[in-house]
Amino acid sequence: MVCTIALSSVFSVSAQVPFTVDSSSKLTIERIYSAPSLNGPTSKQLKYSPDGSNVTYLKAKETDNNRFDLWQYNIAANTHELLVDSDSIFSGKEELSDEEKARRERQRVYGSGIIEYVLSNDGKNILFPINGDLYLFSLATKKSRRLTLDQAYETDIKFSPKDRYVSFIKEQNIHIIDLKNNTQIQLTEDGGGTIKNGMAEFVAQEEMDRMTGYWWSPNEKHIAFLQIDEKTVKTAIRNEIYAEEVKLFEQRYPATGTNNVEVSLRSIKLNNEKITTYNLGKNKDIYIARVNWLPDSKTISYQLQDRAQQSLKLNFQGLTARRARTIIEEKSANWINLNDDLRFLKNSNQFIWASERDGYKHLYLYNYQGELVYQLTKGDWVVDRLVTVDEQKNWLYFTGRADTPIEKHLYKVTLDGKSPEHVTRISKRSGFHKVAFANDKQTYLDDFSNIATPPQLSLHKANGQRVTYLMENKLDATHPVFPFQPTLVQPKFGSIKAEDGQIDLYYKLYTPKNLAPGKRYPVIVNVYGGPHAQKVTNTWEGASMTQYMVDNGYVVFQLDNRGSNYRGTAFEFAIYKELGKVELDDQISGVNYLHTLPYVDKERIGIFGHSYGGYMALMALFKAGDYFTAGVSGAPVTDWMLYDTHYTERYLSHPETNKVGYEASSVFPYVQQFDDKNNSLFLYHGMADDNVLFTNTTKLIKTLQDENKIFELMTYPGSKHSMRGKKVKTHLNYSIMNFFDRKLKQ
Repeated sequence: MVCTIALSSVFSVSAQVPFTVDSSSKLTIERIYSAPSLNGPTSKQLKYSPDGSNVTYLKAKETDNNRFDLWQYNIAANTHELLVDSDSIFSGKEELSDEEKARRERQRVYGSGIIEYVLSNDGKNILFPINGDLYLFSLATKKSRRLTLDQAYETDIKFSPKDRYVSFIKEQNIHIIDLKNNTQIQLTEDGGGTIKNGMAEFVAQEEMDRMTGYWWSPNEKHIAFLQIDEKTVKTAIRNEIYAEEVKLFEQRYPATGTNNVEVSLRSIKLNNEKITTYNLGKNKDIYIARVNWLPDSKTISYQLQDRAQQSLKLNFQGLTARRARTIIEEKSANWINLNDDLRFLKNSNQFIWASERDGYKHLYLYNYQGELVYQLTKGDWVVDRLVTVDEQKNWLYFTGRADTPIEKHLYKVTLDGKSPEHVTRISKRSGFHKVAFANDKQTYLDDFSNIATPPQLSLHKANGQRVTYLMENKLDATHPVFPFQPTLVQPKFGSIKAEDGQIDLYYKLYTPKNLAPGKRYPVIVNVYGGPHAQKVTNTWEGASMTQYMVDNGYVVFQLDNRGSNYRGTAFEFAIYKELGKVELDDQISGVNYLHTLPYVDKERIGIFGHSYGGYMALMALFKAGDYFTAGVSGAPVTDWMLYDTHYTERYLSHPETNKVGYEASSVFPYVQQFDDKNNSLFLYHGMADDNVLFTNTTKLIKTLQDENKIFELMTYPGSKHSMRGKKVKTHLNYSIMNFFDRKLKQ
């Protein structure tokens, strides 16, 4: 198994030319989105070699933030080496399949060149796709060879556990390449049309964080896989509007209240290609959230979630058994959050399981009979992620929020369950730590930042002692952000009480560098507000759009309302069955706090958000226009009947059982309340958005027009939900700032 830090980090590989120090340097939107990155040279997908001697990663070119090459860092020699220049493989524009475009959008994977790679389990080879074909790179010879050459697009690539095979999905079927004899084998034959083998359905990718649909057994003799049939999912004709053409797609989109895919769990035995289908029970309206093999390669575990997401069963399915055994069942009157913290121990028939049953996510030790052995962590705080288990030394390592919800630290606790309330913090510095351990558990990589420190990557011993920096990323004269450092503003962190007077709501407040005595400033409330997200964190923002707003005379305020993450289930469940109410109440509490500040002009408060934040901006203008003068709403959900099953029904239940909640959570009952004489709306949306469909905005446009409400609109041909690309981001942010300047400064 290879440890990975999937989120981006940064490296400083070659010497940089110092920037001219100029105290008058003014941050521009063009500079924010230009190379080199103001965070320092960017890289991502850091992976330890199995022996812990090297770290491989993808690094952006110095001339292009969005094109990536494959690099390696030698820990002992403290040297960086370019392994594969992506231009040497393919330098043209990639022609992606529609399926791959959608998959990358679900993964939030952007850019070109080498955008993903897989390190072999023995650390000798690296597998990566470019332009729809697979390449195998040998670390010994430093040469690449092409494994596939056809018109079909290969995706979801993997090494088998013992590295004999390379597997992938092609044309909705599972294929493997036997690297020993260089032969390609198609393992499934019936994929095509509405049938997909080994692939994750839309809601699994977008809402469950499950990007694959097949799994190798540890002995590489079997592959477990899901077959999905989309025939029951309603087909919607969706337009994607580009600059010079309009594409029509027949998308199987499972809108809330409608049918999901039909799913079956299967396995294939490699030596005879025999496929076995397993009995998942009589109820077919289910989700398979996770699939994992037990270490013996004889048993598959799968997590079965009911349609209401109020039950989650961990089932064990023997390869030759007729029925599965339910080992654990979690239940909730609201919903159950998924996680990736199931971990089977190697030296005993036990496993680690994460649960929120006591109101906070914590770790538990179970045996294979489903009997609780120990609760391993406990307290009024949440575990973020199980990092690794050192069975030999009896330690479990995890990241969590035991100190404060706005920071993420590395902790350890013993596996004997003797002191679940007393965990040991390992990370030293205040801020955010993203951690990956070496296979021998003796060292780990720490991808760290805080509000004053750009991302730094360092190597540590298991006790937290720093061994060396892989990238120190100092804020010296060589750093890209250095010319702007004199104007950088650090925010104030604090908390206010929610309207009930009991719950603390954390906020982050930026003010212009030199507040003029007696002057009152306009405010931009930067909101997301939705579940499974957090804006108020002690992490680096640097020379970002927030800084640009502050530089241009705005106070910027961020608050994490109830319903957001890392505060426990009571904090999250407050939004159940009606969205946009409690969240808005908390944001109004934040505005009431702003009213108490002597430098805030309460008549000039704007709100801005994207996606759920765009929805929140609309609800703020339509329901609380006395508090907000102007709002920018980006790619908003406007009617939750237009959004997908797994996300929407998790929070609003099925539309047939909660019609009142769906209506109250829509923006449309409140459009008439929008006072366009005293309040202003700027609305934008990507015209190829396949997540929050553009229909959400066109429906709102028509309603606003019918009600004779004046608003401003900007649409972006070809843009998906993430609004990526330098030109798009530059124009979008200039448009947003132009709007706020006209509405809040004049």
